[in-house]
Formats: sequence, C-alpha cells, structure tokens
Amino acid sequence: MDHLVFGVPDLSGGIELLEHKTGVRARFGGQHPGRGTHNALLSLGGRRYLEIIAIDPLQTEAPGLLFPGLKTLSQPQLIAWAVAVESVLETAKRAAAANIETIGPLAGSRAQADGSLLTWKTLRLVGPQVAGLPFFIEWQAGTAHPSQQSPVGCTLRAFEVGHPDTPWLRRALLELGVDVQVVHASRLGLKARLQTPKGDVDLD
Repeated sequence: MDHLVFGVPDLSGGIELLEHKTGVRARFGGQHPGRGTHNALLSLGGRRYLEIIAIDPLQTEAPGLLFPGLKTLSQPQLIAWAVAVESVLETAKRAAAANIETIGPLAGSRAQADGSLLTWKTLRLVGPQVAGLPFFIEWQAGTAHPSQQSPVGCTLRAFEVGHPDTPWLRRALLELGVDVQVVHASRLGLKARLQTPKGDVDLD
C-alpha cells in the first residue's frame, strides 16, 4: 500500500472534515499540472499516506483528469488506492499475463508549495472488471516520498475491499502481486480504519 485517495467536493472542506475527525490537519500538497486536481496529505505511518483530492478550480478545463468522478462527487469518499512498485513496466507484464488491460506508464507530477516538482509514473488498469483493483505507482529516483513531508499522528490500522465476486478479485490481486483483505459485499466498496489522536476513524 502506498496511499489511499479520498475524494472530496472541495479541498478546503475536505481538510476541515479530516481535521475534525482525526485531530490532525492535512497539509496542502499542491496542484497536478494538466490533470485538473489539487490535494492535501496526511501521513499514515511508514511509507503510506492519505491523499485528499478535489477538482482544482484553477484547472477546470484540464485535459487529463484521472478521476473523472470528482466532477460530480457530492459526498467525501474513498475513490481509489495505490500500490507502490519498483517498476510499473514489470507490473504491466504481470497484468498482461492475467489478461488485464492497462494504460501507461503515465508520467505524473505535482507542483509543491515550495515550488519543487514531485515526479512519478503510474499504471492504470482498465476494462469491465477492474473496479476495486488498485493503480500502481513508481516514484522517481531522488523524489522524497510524500509520507515523509506530511503531518503525522495517524496510522493505517486496516484496509479492505468489498466486492460481489470475491474469488475473481482475490485471483486478480494474486496475479498482480498484491496482498489485501477482500470481503464479500453486495456492491464494490473500499474501507479503511485509521488510528488517530481522536480514536479510530473509518473512511469508506
């Protein structure tokens, strides 16, 4: 697990919401140039973090929006999760062997508040059955991991994916080299439990 993506209708409101729930105030991360979003981050302990993400009002016509659902999002919710890998190219080969279509590697960057640029590559899974699967991220050499620069105080206690077809999801995750808790559910859902200064907090 590298990070959880918590989509919110408005970034300032999302920061306030998470501070109210956890007692820790997320730090503004920056803009995603050309991707139409901006974010704020909370460390979840180790090399893990929570990304609070929203449409950037200064980039409303950005051509490369990676989370289109943010445009119509009305309630804060977990919308994605990311797994860190040494090579997204190798992960793409594993996906191909499992007959899972991919997009990428996609070059990503974020302009940080201090003016520096954070860079990475991602691999996205596409197709009719990929809902619930992660996307993959390869941090570029020399880039400080966001968890190292984010406010501390919260840790990730548990994470699970609810899915109506658990045998398929478990098999797909195994073929991709990912180990995560999978539970049967009537519809797809992500759920995380954070240990915070205000006690356990559930995000779904």
